[in-house]
Amino acid sequence: METKELADKLVLWVRDKVVTARCQGVVIGMSGGVDSSVVAVLCRRAFPQSTLGLIMPCYSIPEDEEHARMVTAKFSIPVQLVILDSVYDTLLRILPRDKADSPATRLAEANLKSRLRMLTLYYFANRHKYLVVGCGNRSELATGYFTKYGDSGVDILPLGNLVKREVCQLATFLGIPRVIIEKAPSAGLWPGQTDEGEMGIAYETIDRYLTTGEAPDDLRKKLDSMSAAGEHKRHPPPIAEFQV
Repeated sequence: METKELADKLVLWVRDKVVTARCQGVVIGMSGGVDSSVVAVLCRRAFPQSTLGLIMPCYSIPEDEEHARMVTAKFSIPVQLVILDSVYDTLLRILPRDKADSPATRLAEANLKSRLRMLTLYYFANRHKYLVVGCGNRSELATGYFTKYGDSGVDILPLGNLVKREVCQLATFLGIPRVIIEKAPSAGLWPGQTDEGEMGIAYETIDRYLTTGEAPDDLRKKLDSMSAAGEHKRHPPPIAEFQV
């Protein structure tokens, strides 16, 4: 499928999902990354008058907001800034914490940021009768690289069948600034954090495996293990089938 045809189909798909849900528009969390930038532009095409972008820094680096505002300015996307630092601090003050900064504690605290953003998105969605549009792509979903009830807590996922490479191709077609397309993907969970550094695998390798099934045995095993570990994230909670 040509990139233009893909973009047009995604715009129509978003529009159909919102209309079917009897909603009036869409809200997107804008991180300054390529995925959220692509989703925001597609949504702006689908709903020119009722698309809202939210920038939700939580001890984020200033560059993230700068890049998000590049997109909102270039494509005339209405945007609102909601700073979550103080809310995050309040939660950390009342939650139990280890004396040492263990990897498990660091991850738990980082995931709070993603879940606070989800709460904020739904606050605005409820106020405006909008759907929350997620930015997860196929590469992230397949490996389980997302926060349950955080960035996965959305209503629709337009990019869910596109690997990272395909998202970047779509970004180029849409005119997303090159600095955003070319920077290292990051969830912005802590300073210096990158997706590939945290996963230990390059997106190029993940994309190749997902689209062709090709990967060295050690990487295939690692990717299959990551997929299995994230299986519970990709489905609604299981319900016991027996009755009392």
